[in-house]
Amino acid sequence: MDTPAYTLEFEKPLRELAEQLDSLRQRSLENNLDLASEIAGIKKKIDATQRSIYTDLSPWQRVQIARHPRRPYSLDYIKAICTNFQELHGDRQFGDDQALIGGTAFFHGETVMVIAQQKGRETKDKIARNFGLPQPEGYRKALRLMKMAEKFGIPVLCFIDTQGAYPGIGSEERHVSEAIAVNLREMAMLRVPSISVVVGEGGSGGALGIGVTNRVLVFENSYYSVITPEGCAAILWRDAAAAPQASTALKLDAASLEKFGVVDEVISEPFGGAHHDPAQAAETLDYALQKHLNDLKGLSAEQILETRYERFRKIGVFNENTDAVSV
Repeated sequence: MDTPAYTLEFEKPLRELAEQLDSLRQRSLENNLDLASEIAGIKKKIDATQRSIYTDLSPWQRVQIARHPRRPYSLDYIKAICTNFQELHGDRQFGDDQALIGGTAFFHGETVMVIAQQKGRETKDKIARNFGLPQPEGYRKALRLMKMAEKFGIPVLCFIDTQGAYPGIGSEERHVSEAIAVNLREMAMLRVPSISVVVGEGGSGGALGIGVTNRVLVFENSYYSVITPEGCAAILWRDAAAAPQASTALKLDAASLEKFGVVDEVISEPFGGAHHDPAQAAETLDYALQKHLNDLKGLSAEQILETRYERFRKIGVFNENTDAVSV
């Protein structure tokens, strides 16, 4: 596995070994030296270091991987697993939000409605996508497309990747909280199969605004939480630097989410994260979506509603003895 150009803090030992390996290879070529044994030794160290780093990642380290700038975004997966994606624009009220995209596509020959939160890769694209922070018109566009899918009996596939809805003045003036709340209600009552997958970040109501679906999937190194670790740390410890501690307390990692029944399946990633092998990550996602969609296609509209209702009702149990809610 090649070490990516962008290195996370906990990956620095691996990066240093990779640089040593490159240096040895360069010396071998330039000076015609036989450094095979030294090169083999460095490769062995790299393999051991990879296992040490990636086998037991902390929740905060997984958050960092979820935010990796080279991690595949929603459109990358849509292009990899769908064909003929036809993007539809506008909420028919205010404008078009490029942070939340949607449209029809073919998935294994079947028409689906794709709704996705999309981040930008380069500076210009980041600004155009509002850094992946949707505004109310984005959620209203998503609702318009969901209703269209319901009208024509088309399954809905949602790709979640946002730190949260945009909290700016304009967004609040146009009632972003209401837009998300309406989506929660309307998604709960959609009479067509719906699946959402957290491909990167899944923060707060901004993520949940397209996440009330029959099945919720999450990538191994993604997170899904009521708040970002930094936001939680700022509130509880009055210091955003406590984000690693907050990440552990929030139980936002994929393993915890599956344990508590918040998600239905954890999708495995290539060793070290999806950015190391986007094609493999897309192939694994394709299989998972096809499997769950096939399970849901045989259900009637009433069964779709009932299973979705039961799915969310069983998350969290009220304990009368402690007056507390446990997940």
